[in-house]
Amino acid sequence: MAREDNRRDRRDRDEAPEFADRLVAINRVSKTVKGGKRFGFAALVVVGDQKGRVGFGKGKAKEVPEAIRKATEAAKRAMIRVPLREGRTLHHDMEGRHGAGKVVMRTAPQGTGIIAGGPMRAVFEMLGVQDVVAKSNGSQNPYNMIRATLNGLQKETSPRMVAQRRGKKVADILKRGDEAPTAQAAEA
Repeated sequence: MAREDNRRDRRDRDEAPEFADRLVAINRVSKTVKGGKRFGFAALVVVGDQKGRVGFGKGKAKEVPEAIRKATEAAKRAMIRVPLREGRTLHHDMEGRHGAGKVVMRTAPQGTGIIAGGPMRAVFEMLGVQDVVAKSNGSQNPYNMIRATLNGLQKETSPRMVAQRRGKKVADILKRGDEAPTAQAAEA
């Protein structure tokens, strides 16, 4: 019996690494019924391990803590992995969209910090990004902004992924960008 408990504890620790979560928005919603109105709460939560994994979830319940718990569970189930350069910024600039929400994300040199608004900032903090410049155009709805941000982050590719897709080495991929200006200068 004790051995099963130890196995279960170890499995729970392996399956659920420590995640940080951030409450982005909480909204009071109402349902009109025969006797009047019934109020509930909708919560939007972003969860991440601050090492390249992030997800978001939403939950509705009669009480705020229960809505937050449901949203956190949904976020943990819907996590994505994002490759980071040097563990602090994005590999390349990208755009993301969802509905009318449009976001532009750019890499940034060390020391820049997270320059992003509201819901986007929560996603980057939970992702573990330290330097990024981001701009939201279009919808200011937090749900659409987070979905657009995650849409853009899913498009990101690392040099390792590009090299694997092309059947080359990472050094060959990275070297090409460095050789281009010197080759052009030699031809001129």
